[in-house]
Amino acid sequence: MNMAKNTTIPPLLRVEQLQQHFTLGGGLLRRGKTLYAVDGVSFELAAGQTLGLVGESGCGKSTLARAVLKLHEPSGGRLFFGGEEISHYSRSQMRPLRQEMQLVFQDPQESLNGRHTIGTILQEPFVIHGLGSARERQQWAAELLQRVGLPASALERYPHEFSGGQRQRVGIARAMALKPRLLVCDEAVSALDVSVQSQILNLLLSLQQEYQLAILFIAHDLSVVKHISDHIAVMYLGRIIELAPAEALYRQPRHPYTQALLAAIPKPDPRQRRAPMILEGEPPSPANPPSGCHFRTRCRYVGEVCISQVPELAGNSHKVACHFHQEISSGQRLPQTAGGCDIIPTVTQP
Repeated sequence: MNMAKNTTIPPLLRVEQLQQHFTLGGGLLRRGKTLYAVDGVSFELAAGQTLGLVGESGCGKSTLARAVLKLHEPSGGRLFFGGEEISHYSRSQMRPLRQEMQLVFQDPQESLNGRHTIGTILQEPFVIHGLGSARERQQWAAELLQRVGLPASALERYPHEFSGGQRQRVGIARAMALKPRLLVCDEAVSALDVSVQSQILNLLLSLQQEYQLAILFIAHDLSVVKHISDHIAVMYLGRIIELAPAEALYRQPRHPYTQALLAAIPKPDPRQRRAPMILEGEPPSPANPPSGCHFRTRCRYVGEVCISQVPELAGNSHKVACHFHQEISSGQRLPQTAGGCDIIPTVTQP
């Protein structure tokens, strides 16, 4: 997709410093710990564009998706949809908007009611919103199946009679029933075979072109996100640490975490060898995040500024949250910190 055509399109979705915190444990007289699942996330998404959101399991991607859709009530920040702030909308105020923002789940088997036929499942959105007669709903369900590449005869069958890829097509058809403007795909292809993944991605791109969909595509695999995204946001421990056009991010990643994710993508050509970039240790707990830069406990470049100050997500079209991203990107020797210690990379850049 040509990014130049989309630069002047106003955002359909705007997220400003969104927070989603949860309280763990505690009791009558004792306050529990706060889990910072989403901690100050900002981005924009225009109609006809796809934002890929990537990161390790537990970084807050799915929680962010549900906060954006207000399936969770955000703890802080602001949400705008279609130019209107919806941050404090009640359930009744959100109900009309549910037609315009839909979710495709990760597991197509668990997300479809096994006791209902495909026809009943696809007609349910129309029933909930009081649209059409029984005959019209039947016709619309058949048209939805055909649009996602399944025969109308599937209406009388049950989810267990289909393969994983076919069930996910049904899930996408259900999400598209009310012709939404925003589609959130939460790990929508991670449970599928590689060959089926490409088919589902092509289907999503086709639907996007036809309906000018805005898609928030969540995944943990950068190689999958590459083929569908206009922009990519890399998330770590509740925060976006790099946000850039897809081509720019793959060509020159600026954050050490993004570099490590890209280096982990398998190469189909065995003659192409890449130096390993191993991230040591596990991500810290979002209930007890490190001070300063959350990534510093696993980073190859750490100075006192990383411990004491939170790096801001800064830049123009290519934004990054790293105190030393310019030096790292250019391969320069990093400068002395205020404490006088040299920061020298411990692993050669690939």
